[in-house]
Amino acid sequence: MLSNLSRLSYRAVRYGWRRILHGWDMALTRLYFYLNGVNYGPGLQSYGVPVVDVNEGGQMRVGERLVLVNGMNYANRIGRQQPCFFIVAPTGKLRIGNRVGMSGTALVCHDAITIGNDVTIGGNTVVYDTDFHSTDRHVRAGYADNALANTAPVLIDDGAFIGAHVTILKGVTIGKNAVIGAGSVVTRSVPTGEIWAGNPARLVKTLESVTP
Repeated sequence: MLSNLSRLSYRAVRYGWRRILHGWDMALTRLYFYLNGVNYGPGLQSYGVPVVDVNEGGQMRVGERLVLVNGMNYANRIGRQQPCFFIVAPTGKLRIGNRVGMSGTALVCHDAITIGNDVTIGGNTVVYDTDFHSTDRHVRAGYADNALANTAPVLIDDGAFIGAHVTILKGVTIGKNAVIGAGSVVTRSVPTGEIWAGNPARLVKTLESVTP
């Protein structure tokens, strides 16, 4: 059995190694943001390295104190670990406000995705502002299927909390201070100050006190 000294040594080495990795992660994240033309504010923290793919013509802007958790070596290890994905098409505009936190989140933006201030997004949530494919089988058979898919902007407003493993689809607005339960599929807009959950997500309750 490991002695107490061995356990302490292991924890110290693990802590030191994570500190070294974090410095490397930050350098790579800043490099990927720079190479993709991402404008971001001060206070960026990235644990692990996200996937950033902003196509020519697309835009991605980030406010202050964005916190990203990527992969399996850091906090919020809740299963199905992955990096954050920021995929912006040539027609896409991705905006992330101040003091936003996300873990293993995928934002796929062909039209517009806007995330307000003080938003928390749980592990492995995905946000899509596109259907990706047409519902017409004849169109799906064509090479340009993806380009012809329906799109609509997504807004996650200030103070919203999104639980783990949530899917948010095109055209949805999540109102201020709204809460989305884990594992929900959100297909229609959620009013300010309400809790929604399920597949498809439905009203669970209205919060008693909502700060404007």
